[in-house]
Amino acid sequence: MERAQYKLNVGKIEEGFVIDHISPGRAMRLYRHLGLDSINCAVAIIQNAYSAKMGKKDMIKVESPIEGFDLDTIAFLDHNATVDIIKDGEIKDKPTLTLPEKVVNVIKCKNPRCITSSEHELDHVFLLTDREKGTYRCCYCETRYKEP
Repeated sequence: MERAQYKLNVGKIEEGFVIDHISPGRAMRLYRHLGLDSINCAVAIIQNAYSAKMGKKDMIKVESPIEGFDLDTIAFLDHNATVDIIKDGEIKDKPTLTLPEKVVNVIKCKNPRCITSSEHELDHVFLLTDREKGTYRCCYCETRYKEP
């Protein structure tokens, strides 16, 4: 039996931003890392939506100015995602996301011998070591980050 195709309409926002083309299943991770659970604004999370380009995708709509949100975190967590900045109900800007050279306190080093395991106040810093492969390594012990 064939499944019926349903369309979900989420109203347009007047001012805020949309993170689109998120890999399926990654929206909640972005939501948590961006701190969207601790701000007082409307947030819509759409998961496994149909996409002609990707097959399926996730999307996050935030009714809050983008200032204060880290685009590098978005690029690191899903380098295929796109961002649309909305003002007066229209797309005003589409910043290009690129893998950041450094990410701080977004991921933690898994090496039990790393200094960050015993010195808990240290920032967890990872540096981009191979842009083509998207490889990041801990700046303290050089342990390679492996995506979960």
